[in-house]
Parts: sequence; C-alpha cells; structure tokens
Amino acid sequence: MLSIIKARIRQKYRTFDYPRQKPVLPELFRGRPVIDRAAPGAPGPIPDGCPTGALSKGSDHSLRLDMGRCIFCGKCEKACAGNGVRFTREHSLAARNREDLVLTGKEQKPAEALDGKARQLFGHSLKLRQVSAGGCNACEADINVLNTLVFDLGRFGIQFVASPRHADGLLVTGPVTKNMELALKKTYDAVPAPKIVIAAGACAISGGIYAGHEETCGGVDKLLKVDLFIPGCPPHPWTILDGILRLLGRIH
Repeated sequence: MLSIIKARIRQKYRTFDYPRQKPVLPELFRGRPVIDRAAPGAPGPIPDGCPTGALSKGSDHSLRLDMGRCIFCGKCEKACAGNGVRFTREHSLAARNREDLVLTGKEQKPAEALDGKARQLFGHSLKLRQVSAGGCNACEADINVLNTLVFDLGRFGIQFVASPRHADGLLVTGPVTKNMELALKKTYDAVPAPKIVIAAGACAISGGIYAGHEETCGGVDKLLKVDLFIPGCPPHPWTILDGILRLLGRIH
C-alpha cells in the first residue's frame, strides 16, 4: 500500500483539464485543413494523388476539400506547396451535418449541440455502444484511449457499455462492410429510443479508402441517420472528445 501511495505522489495528477486548457498535440499532428483562397495563384489545378478523391472543384472553379473523405495524409499540401491547401493544428473538426465537412475557403461551422430536450436526456449521462463495422482498428484504438486517466471520459458522464440495450446511442467506426450491415442494423434497433448515432473516422463517414468497394456500404449514413460526424483517419482522441462534448452542449 505504501508503494502505491508513493507512486501516486510521484506521478501527480495526470488527467488533462480539458476543455478549459488547450490540448497538447503531437508535433506531427495534422488538424483542420484550410483552403487559402488568398494564396498567390490559388486555387490552381486540383493536386494529384489524393487517395480518396477528397479534393474537387466547385461550380465557380474554386477548390473544395471534403473532410469526410480526407485521410489527412498531407499529399495535397505538399503538392500545393502552400499555394491552396494547408493543414492547421486545430483539433476541433466534428460537424452535425455531412455538408458542413466540405470546406470551400470559408470558416467551418462548428458542431451544434442537440436540441434542448435531447440535452436534458443525454447532457450529463451518455452511454454509448461502440460498433466496429469493418474498421482497421485505428479509430477503435483512439476511442479506447479516451478511457485512460489522461482523458478520463467518465468525468463527463460519458461511458461505453457492452450492451446496446443499456446504451443511449452508437459510436460507429469502419466503412460498414456487407458482413457487418445486418449486425449494425440489429444493434441500432436494440438501442432504446430516443437515440443518437456518431460516425467516427473517414471510413464511417464516406467509406474512406474503401469507398466504392462492392463489399462496403460506403459509410454509416447510408443506413442510419447520423447525428455527429467526426472526421479523421483516425480522428485524434481530442477530436473525438471535442465532438461529443459539443454535441452535448458542454463546449460552445
């Protein structure tokens, strides 16, 4: 017991004071992409090599970037050489509507909170059933990190549960393979109403690198109504936590 107390004193308090403090992000972290329409020669041609087709041209020939497809590989930034697309260190990426993930050079609309009644139900106690619908386990690993003492998801009243019958909603990862389609639908049906659905990661939002494959459904919203989209490949734990807290009205 004495050794445990000594270790606790030595380690000190490890839970990060989020959202009151800005999170510490790794040096190589790529956050919200920005289309710099003021850059010399912007927007120019669409950079080659985007593995998911996240870049396109709008009706006015301006560059568009779909964060729901983006895997944050940085190829477009290198191809643009700072002349159109660049990645910031902003970790807050989530959106309530799919179309809000498409960047056009304007400021991204932050994720809005649930309506008043839903916030009363879920705002201080949210139980989620995580469903890996064919994911590679990268998103799942970063979701698991939220249960560690640095993030301490439970202090916000948010917990992952084993049974969908004990859940308030689903947090889905993966492109929803054909093998998981029925399982996802059955899990959703088992969650008592009212319920929410969160799509985490490029695969869950758009199919990611598997988009268009005959053995995938191309994202969760093809099957279920999604209440929150959290982009990334995988989304950083701070990005996931930020999105959920914004959905619950805990961050404005």
